[in-house]
Amino acid sequence: MSRLKKFITSALLAAAITAPAFGSANAATLKWGSRADIYSLDPDSVASTSNLAFLNHIYEALVRYDKDFKIEPALATKWELIDGKRWRFTLRKGVKFHDGSDFTADDVVASMKRVTDPTSPLRGNIPLFVDCQKVDDYTVDIGVSAPTALFLNDMTNIFMFSGKWLKDHDSEKPTDVATKVEGYATLHTNGTGPFKLESRVPDSKTVLVVNDQWWDTKKHNLDRIEFLPITSAATRVAALLSGEIDLIDSAPIQNLPRLQSSPGIVVKNRTELRTVFIGFNRREKLEDGRPSPFNDIRVRQAFRDTIDRDLINKKVMRGLARPSGSLIAPEISGYAKDLDTYDKPNPEEAKKLLAEAGQENLAFTYLCMNDESINEEDICSGIANMLKRGGFQPTIDIGPRAVQQPKRTTGKADVFNLSWANEPTLDAYSLLSQVLSTRNGAMGVSNYGGWSEPELDKLVQQAAQEPDTEKRLALEAAALKIAKDKVMLVPLHQQPIAWAMLDKIKSVDFRADNKPRHWLTQMAE
Repeated sequence: MSRLKKFITSALLAAAITAPAFGSANAATLKWGSRADIYSLDPDSVASTSNLAFLNHIYEALVRYDKDFKIEPALATKWELIDGKRWRFTLRKGVKFHDGSDFTADDVVASMKRVTDPTSPLRGNIPLFVDCQKVDDYTVDIGVSAPTALFLNDMTNIFMFSGKWLKDHDSEKPTDVATKVEGYATLHTNGTGPFKLESRVPDSKTVLVVNDQWWDTKKHNLDRIEFLPITSAATRVAALLSGEIDLIDSAPIQNLPRLQSSPGIVVKNRTELRTVFIGFNRREKLEDGRPSPFNDIRVRQAFRDTIDRDLINKKVMRGLARPSGSLIAPEISGYAKDLDTYDKPNPEEAKKLLAEAGQENLAFTYLCMNDESINEEDICSGIANMLKRGGFQPTIDIGPRAVQQPKRTTGKADVFNLSWANEPTLDAYSLLSQVLSTRNGAMGVSNYGGWSEPELDKLVQQAAQEPDTEKRLALEAAALKIAKDKVMLVPLHQQPIAWAMLDKIKSVDFRADNKPRHWLTQMAE
């Protein structure tokens, strides 16, 4: 049994290990540890940033972001907006899928049909999409409902499949993690990206090998990537310190001082674009049959008034988060400083509001995950204590994402955490259209609480049609104000992120979007 296997199966052993790093592994192999496994190998199966970031090593989009988050060519070499109604993409010639087949316009048509299928969990990522038509073998037209260039930002996360491969493997329909709809694409891949899938054992190890036929200029020196999900924070740290893994993309913030002082370890940390919120079940009835008390704004206000963001940051986040009254980070287009405010907690006012609403000692289930947001388990415990002081009676339901996500998406949670980085759009329109809008077709796909504010919906629709950037951002700010005034979500903070690695990693791309891009990683020779 390998030392890493022992680490994974024994948290007690991991907590006790203090051994120094030993001899380096093959410099062309990156052993990448993460706090959770990916959901699926199907990029259309779940709107998860971490899932898509991993699969971006295998699959590619028509366009991508450069180091400054500007749009640059990928599988398309150029594009133009025609008549304000359709984007014409000229495709890159000579691109091969991993099975050796050519990439053509037929593949784009098949991929767009699949990702926008009514059953696709990712269809909300491109709410402006209308249709996709082949012009010739290397040209496609993608129709849009509005002329905004935000569509190009959205397309950075829409990956291209081989149409023939999908058909041959009865995979023309997307799978869905939340409803446990699986298929051939759940465990198999065929992309055009810099790495190919060699093997996958869910919750254990996924191995990628270099694609020597990649169309782009190679900037990494990796032959192999071993992705190892290690849920225990102590185990991840121990595995890194012992040299069993080379990099962890989710270094526990409570262990940063130890890591920073350890010889041979490099730590990179910053605040992420991602904002963590609390959301409410706003359907007519809760899972237990009660009318939802969270449809009364006084209950939501009382909930908000119990939260001490500064204390959460100090005690749980080690002072590394950015407490926020805003639903989006300052770096996201549409951010308004005057909305980034919050009051000190007022438990007595919360009790008063609950009494007015006839909801004294309100009992409910608070759904949390132990492998989604940073230190979420401790956040939930702290918030539950705050809520009790404000007159609530929460019961925490905690578990891994694989178990909790279906509950969150299907209305089985009374109150729940969620987070949003506004990727890939990097604009408030992402949150507004996918989370805050009423669920309707491609809109509100991640509206897990079933809320609906028609005035907000109208502003979001106007923003989508507005070609002038300043006017669009003003509309978005007005919609965000409604969300804040109505307490649709309770923002907590923009969370910190930290990567830790052995110093044999010469360079790694570390950005505020927290997306690993190991096609840019260099190991020391």
